[in-house]
Amino acid sequence: MKALKTSTLLLLLSLVSHLLKAQSADTIVYTDVAAFKDSVFLPNSLVCIDSSNNVSPQQALSKKWLPLADFKIKSHIPETWITKRVYIKLNIINAASTADSINFFPGISFRSIKTYRIVNNSLLPIEDQSQAEGYQPLEIAANTKQSYLIELYFTKTVFNYLMPQLIQQNYLAKYKKISYHKNAPLQAVSFLFSGVLLMMIIFSLANFSLSRKKEFALYGLYVSCMFLLFFFSTYFEKRAGVTASLFLSYLAFALLATGTIFYIAFTRKFLNTKVNFPLLNKLFIYEEGLILLALLLFTFLNFFTQNFPLQHLLENGMKITALAIGIVYIIVAIKQKNKLLNYIAVGNALLITFAIVSFYLLVLPNPRWNIFMSPLFYYELGIVGELMFFLLGLTYKNRIELIEKIQEQEALKLAAEKQLFEAKLAVLNARQKERNRISADMHDDLGAGITAIRLYSELAKKKPDKDCMPEIEKISYSANELLNNMNAIIWAMNNSNDSLENMIAYIRSYAQEYFENTGVKCTINVMEGLPDIAVWGEIRKNVFLVIKETLNNVLKHAQATEVTITLTKVPDGMALYIHDNGVGIDLDKIRRFANGLKNMKRRMEEMHIDFSIENKNGTLVTLHYAIRL
Repeated sequence: MKALKTSTLLLLLSLVSHLLKAQSADTIVYTDVAAFKDSVFLPNSLVCIDSSNNVSPQQALSKKWLPLADFKIKSHIPETWITKRVYIKLNIINAASTADSINFFPGISFRSIKTYRIVNNSLLPIEDQSQAEGYQPLEIAANTKQSYLIELYFTKTVFNYLMPQLIQQNYLAKYKKISYHKNAPLQAVSFLFSGVLLMMIIFSLANFSLSRKKEFALYGLYVSCMFLLFFFSTYFEKRAGVTASLFLSYLAFALLATGTIFYIAFTRKFLNTKVNFPLLNKLFIYEEGLILLALLLFTFLNFFTQNFPLQHLLENGMKITALAIGIVYIIVAIKQKNKLLNYIAVGNALLITFAIVSFYLLVLPNPRWNIFMSPLFYYELGIVGELMFFLLGLTYKNRIELIEKIQEQEALKLAAEKQLFEAKLAVLNARQKERNRISADMHDDLGAGITAIRLYSELAKKKPDKDCMPEIEKISYSANELLNNMNAIIWAMNNSNDSLENMIAYIRSYAQEYFENTGVKCTINVMEGLPDIAVWGEIRKNVFLVIKETLNNVLKHAQATEVTITLTKVPDGMALYIHDNGVGIDLDKIRRFANGLKNMKRRMEEMHIDFSIENKNGTLVTLHYAIRL
């Protein structure tokens, strides 16, 4: 019996509680705008969640409404609300004798706020003025009651607050200032970090403009993304409006993803992974493509779907990928022991360490807030530390490359000086060689001629005048040969004669004079179109001596009546032909060690000129010089 009474009492209390709750939900509670001077929080505002996203504002009036306090929201709204349409009903009274203007502020952060005035259960839309900062002005006449319906769409982020407030118009500016500067120390530090990043950007751009090294440009782009992320995260903190909503829901992730792509590209270029770490380079290329694909998918999900769980999963996956890349760098650095890689690894180790601290503070409830208990502070500190080590690595690499470049330039300078010295030495050796050649020529030609003249002179002295004619003729011949040899040496020594045209003229003059009064007709043919090339003294001298020896053989042994000297152009160079109509040459009967023919071949080989002699209706001597015409 006692148990039955207890059960009946509990059932009665439950029924009374339900009736009281229903009555509180249906009871219209008005907020008097004349009763407060600054702002008032509305925890008992009636809320209706459109879970199907197909309830129109007019239909929402007849739906079930509950006080906001009944949802027991501690801080952020439930994640299931993010893509749902939420309605709030405001009941306002102005008990004052004058009209009043107040501002409705639902909290942070919303991508859309639409306001309707409820008149006789109908909705009259009010001009939307909340786009800029999220504050919607409301006008209410004196001694008037007015109800409003607010249609809200949350920003697609987990950091959303539903805290409906009414703010007096004359207090709005101060309210914004207090709200924005609530975390002034953290904002100051964040702007300080942004300034540090800005200096890094300027430094990297200056180095890129000077060196044109891509790693400085990629580093600058990565730092730029982090700078924009830091600056606008701080600037839009505690701010509402469409722009702030767009940044929180999309642009922050886009900057992070884009920065990560530049970060991977920078490290690939910085470490030259294509050459030094081929496997790692391939892995990073895949990661770049994966992150780009994730960014495109995130863009599609954010703007064209309501699938926030997948969007949020993609965002967390991006952050995990960035963390994984850092861990890979650390592992590779430990294995490879590369000094450049160590800078990257230490930077990533700093970022990972502070990211872990940031995550710990994020999940740790801490009512006593200060800057050193802020998760954002440690995350930004990790990013700045990472970028500073990257910059140190860049500076170190640039210094090493500069030293190597200077060493290379010094080596090239030494090589150039050595080459110049060798060229001067070659000139000196050539001069000495020329002196030796001239000395040898004078010894061989002039010395032999003078010796012959002296010998014949001594013989002539010992004979009577009438018997000395043969010696006198020999003396005359030797003197003439001596004079010709002297002229040839002087002609070869004079560099003003270093031309093909001059050599032809000299050979023509010599040949015509040589066969004068000999009964041998000498014809010289010089074909047109010969190149205007330089012919150095040594070449001229040796070619002349070969021609001289050949003409001497024609006169002494060929029994010829005609000789033709022809200089012509051939497909691969030039050729000089000396052709007589004599008895020809019997190559089989020539002495094995005939000095004349042997010397002619030797002279031409030294000058890289092909020499040949053959029977062809007489004797044909050919000199062939291969050049590019």
